[in-house]
Amino acid sequence: MTSSQVSTTTSISSSEPPSTQPDARSFRLIRSCVRLLTWLFFQEIEVTGQENIPTNSGGLLVSWHPNGLVDPCLILTHAPRRVVFGARHGLFRWPVLGTLLRQAGTVPILRAQDLPADDEEARRLANRRSLDSLASEVANGRLTALFPEGVSHDEPRPVELKTGAARLYYRARQLAAPGQPLPSIVPVGLHYDGKRLFRSRALVEFHPPIDLPEALNITPPEDESDKAGRERCRKLTDEIERILPEIIHATDDWHTHHLLQRGRKILRAERAHRAGAAPGRPAITERVLGFARLWKGYHHWLDTNPEAVGSLMERVEAYDRDLRDLHLDDHELDRAPPLVSPWLAVLLLLQLVTLLLLFPPVLMVGYVVNAPPMLAVTGLAWLFSKKHKDEATVKLCAGAVAFPMAWVGASLLATLANTQLHHQFEAIPDRPILAGALVFGLSVIGGDLALRHQRMMRETARSVRVRLIRRWRRRCLERLRVERSALHDVIQGLAEGLDLPGQVAPDGTIRSV
Repeated sequence: MTSSQVSTTTSISSSEPPSTQPDARSFRLIRSCVRLLTWLFFQEIEVTGQENIPTNSGGLLVSWHPNGLVDPCLILTHAPRRVVFGARHGLFRWPVLGTLLRQAGTVPILRAQDLPADDEEARRLANRRSLDSLASEVANGRLTALFPEGVSHDEPRPVELKTGAARLYYRARQLAAPGQPLPSIVPVGLHYDGKRLFRSRALVEFHPPIDLPEALNITPPEDESDKAGRERCRKLTDEIERILPEIIHATDDWHTHHLLQRGRKILRAERAHRAGAAPGRPAITERVLGFARLWKGYHHWLDTNPEAVGSLMERVEAYDRDLRDLHLDDHELDRAPPLVSPWLAVLLLLQLVTLLLLFPPVLMVGYVVNAPPMLAVTGLAWLFSKKHKDEATVKLCAGAVAFPMAWVGASLLATLANTQLHHQFEAIPDRPILAGALVFGLSVIGGDLALRHQRMMRETARSVRVRLIRRWRRRCLERLRVERSALHDVIQGLAEGLDLPGQVAPDGTIRSV
């Protein structure tokens, strides 16, 4: 499924039964497989706010859509309850996939473009059936996830929202049985520190349900006029459109986003320097909290003193440009990263324990077996990703096929090789199955070790380079330290008197309250 096939905001339904009760075992199996894929793709996935998901009623999880198929995968695997998605009607005709979708309880969707443009009555009827399919799931106490933008994108903010989520919400209220708890709308924040990159980090935030204004917190009558219904749905969509940018800390453009991220790093590095601390790499929750604090102060000052904000952003941009020219990060103005990576010590210890006999061959197998599928996946992502938001989807799907095929292929070659070698050299045990299983295991373990080895080499190379820069560009670094300190004080003034999320710890880090 592509992300647009999972999205239900602009979709309209099919003539198939509105809903099927999902098979619990099939759903758990599918969810476990998707969870494994996301676990392999991301280095770390953090989840907050699961307590905000209603436990005794249905609900709509609404989120922005910046990362293709990865977005619904994260929601599917980290929501504390089963989530019912809608999928394009044509996918249900595919062998295997259609069966899995039905068993997982996925609702078939027939989109408007799947019907003749001149048959307005058929489009309207399909629209209603589609709406009823997912709305009945929500009315019966289940969760569904929607992406109101309708498409995935590469913007640092939500693009124009469609009214599908609002229409679905009100239809679910109409279908709810008397006395049954009403459904709620739960905004979901999806944050990535490098959405295109393999082994990056992600944060899934489930926020408290939207507290609707009294005028919108109603169950429309069945005979309500189309005009009144459209107007109410537009107002609810506007409310969702107001909330989503706040929870993801949207900016107008990527240039502003990067400068605010630089401001976040300035604050953290200078606080740590003044505290004499070395807090290390921030967790993604801290990154998001730190950005949220700066984002709130920035918008406050943008409304009250735009000229001062413009001047500050120019200074941050100049500082950012100088730091990038040196290929340094903010905290490296004070100290270089450790020359010897912790992983290096572990690897050397393993080599010592195994007397240099076990680890090098495992690492070699890891590189030999996993390098071809890695290059193939990278090439496929380059060829088939029209936009950045498609790259992670292509890598996730292609990697799920390419790497296991490489491991199985290597194990089959090992079984054949064992048989041939046994015929030529009788001293070699005839154990083809054991040989294949051993090579399969070495391929998986060696691939993990190869990733760690690459990261260790990058960290060591960066540490050496930073040390050389700090040795030969001392006067430049001192000037940047002074500017960082001055920028810290100005940026701190942005948020003075504001109620900011999180709390500053003694070592300069940001922690949840």
